[in-house]
Parts: sequence; C-alpha cells; structure tokens
Amino acid sequence: MNFFFHFCNFLQRRTLKWFGDFEQSGIENVPPFGPLIVVSNHMSDIDPSILAVTIKRRLWFLCKHEAFRTFAKRRFLYAYGAFPINREKADFSALKWGVKKLKNNEVLVLFPEGHINYGQMIKAKQGVVRIIQMTDATILPVAITGTERFEHNVMRILNPTGKITCTIGSPFSLPKIEGKITPEVMDSLNQIIMERIANLLPEKYRGVYNISAK
Repeated sequence: MNFFFHFCNFLQRRTLKWFGDFEQSGIENVPPFGPLIVVSNHMSDIDPSILAVTIKRRLWFLCKHEAFRTFAKRRFLYAYGAFPINREKADFSALKWGVKKLKNNEVLVLFPEGHINYGQMIKAKQGVVRIIQMTDATILPVAITGTERFEHNVMRILNPTGKITCTIGSPFSLPKIEGKITPEVMDSLNQIIMERIANLLPEKYRGVYNISAK
C-alpha cells in the first residue's frame, strides 16, 4: 500500500513538472513526526494528490463514500490510503478509522467543507472538530489555488496545466473542551480552523470566510 502511494506521488510530481506551473511553500512547517491533521480548502478531485506531493509524510484520507461505488475506484482509493465517509450523517466507522490512524502517529487529511467549493470557500461541516477533540492532534492548515479549473475531472491528474499553488501554514491546536460540545462552541472551533486556511488564500478564494470583506 505504501509503495502504491509513493509511486502515485512520483508520477504526480512528474506531471506537475512537465505540464503545470506548480509552486509550494511552507514545507518547513510540517511536523516531522507525531499525529497530525491536515485541513485544506477543496476545489477539485486532484487536491489530495497535490497535498501528497507537497507534504513529505505518508498521508491518509477520509473520502466521500460516493467515490467508492465502482470496483476499480474502490481498489485504487483503498490502495492510495483513503477510507469512505458518509458526509450526510455521523459516520462512526470513518471516525474510528481516522482516530486509529492518529493514535498511530499518522497524518490524516480532512477537507472540512465536505464538498468541492468551486473556487469559493463554503461553510465547514463539524466532523473535523469531533476528531480533533478525540485525539488532541496538531492541526496543519493548507491552502490550494489553481485546481478550481479541474473540479470533478480527476483525469486532470495526468494533465495538471496552469498555475497551481500549495501553501502550508503554521501548525496549531484547538482548546480542549470537556464534556458535551454545544453547537455554538462547535461553530466557534470550526471558525478558527477555517480562518487559518482562509488567511493563506488570496481574498477571491475565501468565500464565506472572507473576514476582511465583512
């Protein structure tokens, strides 16, 4: 499984070099060990591979369960390091899988928005906060630009033309909340996470998290 992940990264790096204009920054912010949750904006199906070639650690992903419908896609996604999650309800099997990875000092990638945002950040779902509160993992905010042109066209992995950037911010932690978390507190914690991502993005990408516009 690890071989397949690294082989895919090798191919993606080559395609970015041959066809695209890829710029990455903040690599020095990635903790070299320990449990880590990567949170990023999400504009295209190729965003996971952009994160994988930028962050020099083995990544694991929670991925929408709809992507696992065909046999070929299931085989590819499981081999790459993805696990299906139902975004419309509390998916305890996905939550358990993610927590297990973090307790093993792995890196878990989450897209808090839960859906492709088509270039403008949308309101985050609450699952990411639940996992953070269960593990106390460090959070690493990442911002991607340029992939909005590709949207659901996963084949653009083979032809990632145009300018693409991946910016890694400073790691941070959320305050530990004891007891049941109220919806208001959940929204507040989500806001902290999403503003960290938004601050790494040009203003036109920030959408509902464009604080300066408000």
